Amino acid sequence: MPLALPLPDLASLDLLRSVAERGSIRQAAEAHRISQPAASMRLRSLERAVGLTLLDRSSGGARLTPEGRAVVEWAERVIDGMEGLLAGVAAIRTEGHTQLRLAASMTVAEYLLPGWLQRLQAAKPGIAVSLQMGNSDRVAELTARRQVDLGFVEGRRAPPGFRSRRVAEDQLILLVAPGHRWARRRRPVQPDELAATPLVLREIGSGTREVLEGAMAELGLEVTTLVELGSTTAIKAAVAGGTGPAVLSRLAVDEDVRQRRLAVVGLEGLSLDRAVRAIWLPERRLVPTASSLLAVASAAPAAVPRSQRLADDPSRPATGRAGSAR
Repeated sequence: MPLALPLPDLASLDLLRSVAERGSIRQAAEAHRISQPAASMRLRSLERAVGLTLLDRSSGGARLTPEGRAVVEWAERVIDGMEGLLAGVAAIRTEGHTQLRLAASMTVAEYLLPGWLQRLQAAKPGIAVSLQMGNSDRVAELTARRQVDLGFVEGRRAPPGFRSRRVAEDQLILLVAPGHRWARRRRPVQPDELAATPLVLREIGSGTREVLEGAMAELGLEVTTLVELGSTTAIKAAVAGGTGPAVLSRLAVDEDVRQRRLAVVGLEGLSLDRAVRAIWLPERRLVPTASSLLAVASAAPAAVPRSQRLADDPSRPATGRAGSAR
C-alpha cells in the first residue's frame, strides 16, 4: 500500500543520526556542511513530520529523547538502504562509460581485437575490458543473453535476431604442411577434389566451418572430416605436423606462412570471402564504450582486401603459379 504522508525527510533523518553520533547539533551541522541554525530548523521540521519530540533542548544543549533514539535506530536501515541505492545507480550510470564487456570469435579475438582495443585505450584511457572467446554460435548466445555489450562474429551472413555492422573483411585459404604433395602443385585445387579430401576442420558452430560448408553446398558438395578440432591454433599445429589439409582464415596464418610452417595452396571455383561483423540486440542501445569500439573497428583498415589474390602471395613456390581464391 502507498506510504502515509507526509514522509520524513531522509536528509533530516541522516542529520539526526549525526547528532546522536557526535553529541551536538553544532558538530552535526559541521559534518553536513550547513549552518547550525539551518540544522536546527531542519530537525524541528522533522519533529513536526513525525509528530514526536526527538531532541531535549531544556538544558540549553540538545540530546536525543527516547523517541529520538528509537527513530535513529529505525532510520539506520532506511539510510543504509538509500546509500546502497545511490551507489548502485552511480555504478549503472558510469558502467557504460568505464567498462566494456565483449565476446568475440577466436579469429577476431586473436588477430583483430588487440589492435582495436589499443586504439580505443589510446583515445579513451581507463576503460576496463572483459572478453569472452568462443565460436560464432557461442558469441551470438552470449550477446542474446545480455551477458556482453557487443559481440564480434565472422561468417557469410549476420546471425538472425541481431543488429549488425560489417567491420572487416577476411578470406579463407587452403593450407598444407610444406612437405605435403599439394605444397608445390602447379594447378589450383578444384572444389570436387577438395570435397574428396579429408580435412582438418573447426567444430560445428564456428564461422570458419559455416563459410566453408556453405560455399561447398552451393556447388552441391560436402566437406569430408578427417579431424575436428576446437581452435585455430590446434588446427595449425595438426596441419604443420602433416595430419592433413585445412581451410583457415588468412588472418590467422599469415605469420605461419611467412615462416614457412604452412604452405598456401591455390583453390579455384570456390568463394571463401567472409565478413567480420559486430552484433548487438536490436532493442538494446549500445553503451558509450561499445559505441566507441564499434567506431574504431569500422574505421580500421580492412583485414584482407578483396583485391588481394593468393597468386600474389610471396610465400608461393617460384616453380608454379597457384590459382586464386575468389
